Amino acid sequence: MDNLIVSLWWVIPVIVLVLMYKFVLRVFCGMVIVPDDRIGLVIKKFALTGNSRLPDGRIIATQGEAGMQAKALAPGLYWKMWPWQYTIVMQPFTIIEQGKLGLVKAKDGAPFDTGRVLGKPVECDKFQDAIAFLDNNGQKGPQAAFLTPGSYRINAFLFEIEMVPITQIHENKVGIITTLDGEPLNKGEIAGESVHGHKNYQDPIAFINAGGRKGLQEDVILAGTYYLNPWFVSVEQVDMIYIPIGYVGVVNSFVGPEGKDTSGDNFKHGNIVKRNEKGVWDEPLDPGKHPVNIYTHAVEIVPTTNIVLNWADSRTESHELDKNLCTITVRSSDGFTFNLDVSQIIHVPRNEAPKVIARFGKMKNLVSQVLEPTIANYFRNSAQKSDVIGFLANRIQRQTDAREHIGRVLETYNVIGVDTLIGDIVPPAALMKTLTDRKLAEEEKVTYEIQRHAQIERKEFESARAGADMQPEVVKSTRQVEINTQMAASRVAASKGEAEAKTINAKADAEVRITIAKADAEAKTVNAKADANATEVNGLAEGAKIKAIGLSEAEVTKQKTEAMGTEQYAIVRVAEALAAAGIRLVPEILVSGKDGGSGGMIDALIGTEMLKKLQIENQGKSDATTKGE
Repeated sequence: MDNLIVSLWWVIPVIVLVLMYKFVLRVFCGMVIVPDDRIGLVIKKFALTGNSRLPDGRIIATQGEAGMQAKALAPGLYWKMWPWQYTIVMQPFTIIEQGKLGLVKAKDGAPFDTGRVLGKPVECDKFQDAIAFLDNNGQKGPQAAFLTPGSYRINAFLFEIEMVPITQIHENKVGIITTLDGEPLNKGEIAGESVHGHKNYQDPIAFINAGGRKGLQEDVILAGTYYLNPWFVSVEQVDMIYIPIGYVGVVNSFVGPEGKDTSGDNFKHGNIVKRNEKGVWDEPLDPGKHPVNIYTHAVEIVPTTNIVLNWADSRTESHELDKNLCTITVRSSDGFTFNLDVSQIIHVPRNEAPKVIARFGKMKNLVSQVLEPTIANYFRNSAQKSDVIGFLANRIQRQTDAREHIGRVLETYNVIGVDTLIGDIVPPAALMKTLTDRKLAEEEKVTYEIQRHAQIERKEFESARAGADMQPEVVKSTRQVEINTQMAASRVAASKGEAEAKTINAKADAEVRITIAKADAEAKTVNAKADANATEVNGLAEGAKIKAIGLSEAEVTKQKTEAMGTEQYAIVRVAEALAAAGIRLVPEILVSGKDGGSGGMIDALIGTEMLKKLQIENQGKSDATTKGE
């Protein structure tokens, strides 16, 4: 019993030790197990040897000082991490999802360089080696480098991770970039010039090292996906510049090197420069879509097809360049005021479009500053040199003169005047009434003269028509004689033909009758022979039939006579004959002599008369009965 008790005392500690081995190993051996999907962040409570305090301004220990340690524990088994000296915080891996970026902010490190807002990248295994980051003078604060999608062992004591979406530039859009770090812009510049090697602003330090400027950038990024650090750049998406067919885009660049003027000495209204230089480019943009930075380049759309401008109150073209134009009011030399509508067709050649924009800035300025005063003043001056009637009468010539004059004026502005058209002219109402009355009187005079000539011509026409009316009768008589002659000849020829036809027909009828008679005779002979033969055959057949019937009846009579006797058979035959004739065996009236004796001939006559009388009476009763019904 004692031995059993002793054994139990040994078993109980073993069981307790098995159940609490982790606790025992943790307390006595400093064992720490870091799972496969975690890292262990270490906080050292005190240091037994070496430096016990962190340097001023530092919060992360790299040399074993007390505090939050830069070195984290990777997944695995560790010893001597006694709980009274170390606190272990299990932290999951940092996972950057697809379509995201991991922005990194360091809580410890060297200070920024003057003027910088982002920490420069250092070798630190993508921020997974905190000691290397600090030893390599990684800077405290937002970092220029970032984490792309993936899984990372990040020490959360040193680094704070913020996930943001990647930058997506959509189709038919451009991204306008503004950088938040770099060298300041030169005086007089509004945007940073193009630099190379930064991979569309995805490498901030490469941009800075290449001399990139802080602020608005001249370069743009096109449709696509970009890993852009929003602490380094901001992106604004705008539509591409669309130039329709029949138009060009004149570019006025606000950035670039100062270019040499290519417009020539005769052009005094600004510089025309080569592409990518500051100023109005000599080569316009052709129809299509163009990735243009709208903040560094202004694009004026200029139509290169014919443009119609209307000086009319009720008409405006779709381009609306003539929206503010109205009907022109002029005064004639005789003091009348009237209105007229004018249409001007112009054309801006492609190669001249930059000069037009350099001179006027916009197409609307060309209309308001040149075309509107030029055309209005020309027609006002032209009207004062003529009276209203003359102006109306010489409209075609005046239109031709206007086209030539306005064309010469527009040529000096690098614009082609295609045509000038005078539309509706509205003279004074009182003058129009006078002109209308005069015109009506003139027209009536002409009408009367025309009617007089018409009556004379009508008289001559009637005379000619009377002669023409008799002509058909003459022609008709002549034609009738010819017709009668032809008809007589036709009748003679017809009579001759009929006589010959009758002779021929008679001969033919005789031959036909002879042929028919011969055929009838032959047919009768054949039919007679056939009838005779048929009669003979029928007679022989009928005789044989009667003979056979007679022999048959004789044989029957013979047998009946033998069976009944001759006398009895005779009586039966007489009875059958009387029955077939409807004669009664017992007479209805019996006439006899005295004592039943026969009276002879007289008795027979009396009986016959009495029978007829009875038959007549019976017939009368029968008729009466039929009528009654």
